[in-house]
Amino acid sequence: MTKYNSICSFIILGIFLFFYISCEKIDPESFLRHDNASKLNIPISGSLQNPAFSPDGNALVFTRFRNGYNQEPADIIIFYLEDGKVDTLVMDGSANVNLPGSSWNSQNGSIVFSSSRDPHDEIYLIYDNGKPGDELQITDRSDYMAYEPTFSPDGQWIVFESHPVDVEKKGVIMKYKLDNSLNYQALTNEDDDCRQPNWSPSGNYILFQKYEHRKWDIWIMKPDGSNKKMITSDEGDKTDACFTNDGEYIIYSCDSDLEFANIYKISIEGGRSERLTNYEGYDGAPSISSNGSKLAFESYGGDPDDSDGTSIWIVEIKN
Repeated sequence: MTKYNSICSFIILGIFLFFYISCEKIDPESFLRHDNASKLNIPISGSLQNPAFSPDGNALVFTRFRNGYNQEPADIIIFYLEDGKVDTLVMDGSANVNLPGSSWNSQNGSIVFSSSRDPHDEIYLIYDNGKPGDELQITDRSDYMAYEPTFSPDGQWIVFESHPVDVEKKGVIMKYKLDNSLNYQALTNEDDDCRQPNWSPSGNYILFQKYEHRKWDIWIMKPDGSNKKMITSDEGDKTDACFTNDGEYIIYSCDSDLEFANIYKISIEGGRSERLTNYEGYDGAPSISSNGSKLAFESYGGDPDDSDGTSIWIVEIKN
């Protein structure tokens, strides 16, 4: 073999190995947990995401994307922790999505979510003893989409993320009174691009994530939009935030110093964060039970994007 042919053979072999390694699928089961979390045995297919505890802590409402991670259509499902029963609340062929945190109203058992049904995303409500078709539309604006809703503790208000129709950026945190006695109230500026609001258990604060300096951080503000304060400051994107049951801490997903995001906790005063899950893969979309003893979250071995989807896990945590 000539020197030229030898070099060509090595190049061809290198290209082959590159594409073989790049195309080889990584087994999600190869990622190891280093905490005491356990996977919930939920007898339903699809990507199970965004768990939120019921007010009594005995059930979870979550979003089931049927065709893979964030791949609609999506349904709203309740899973009862004690007997493993599954109830389908919303299933109309559109993307019906709840937010982790305060999406289940403790006052009357209603659940708030967004739906992509025509003409564009709006906020809907359904009671936890309802069935598909019982949902009620809450928001109705011709020029703006609405999603990522949660309740105020007294159940009289929702707060949600608002965007101009067909615009991904320019997220505004909006507040709306469910009896329709007041107009929509913008709590943040359009230029700030703010998302995923959640109300504190006391009603004193609303948290949200804001994109600034090329990363997402968690902020809090008063319910009237005043006294905005950035809570997180580490590197990496901080998303999917909600309050702990006592309102003194915020839990969120973050990929700072990690290949894949895990779940962290930080005081509402800021400061150093504490890691709550320890997984080599991805953990996200956390929610804490009303007594503060359990953390539910979605998880996947690796990057969940373009995957078959996440499953839901629970871990006991210290108050």
